[in-house]
Amino acid sequence: MARILLIEDSPTDTAVLTQLLERNGHDVLASGSAEDGIDMCRREQPDLVLMDVILPGMNGFQATRALSRGEDTKAIPVLIVSTKGMETDKAWGLRQGAKDYIVKPPREAELIDRINALLGP
Repeated sequence: MARILLIEDSPTDTAVLTQLLERNGHDVLASGSAEDGIDMCRREQPDLVLMDVILPGMNGFQATRALSRGEDTKAIPVLIVSTKGMETDKAWGLRQGAKDYIVKPPREAELIDRINALLGP
């Protein structure tokens, strides 16, 4: 399937999402901070990024903006996965360049459907 970069600082959420993605045939790379995640994204060129918003240092909105505007990363879709579920949060995430936004905890089928939609046929 796809190589997915998970940018998430919670070890529990990282483990749960990694298991979910691997169970559905994806290869998972993980980073615990936005800064490291951006570096890893540039280096590894994953097919998709799953981005948390609340991160130490740079937040997920800032990291999404950096990836969506970077010459070497702008073609990689970012799907924000966050506990921040207000409509204003979703709108802001999409304005930063995210292609989709889902609230934690995601239902497995919905997350996989959205990932598949972003990855295309």
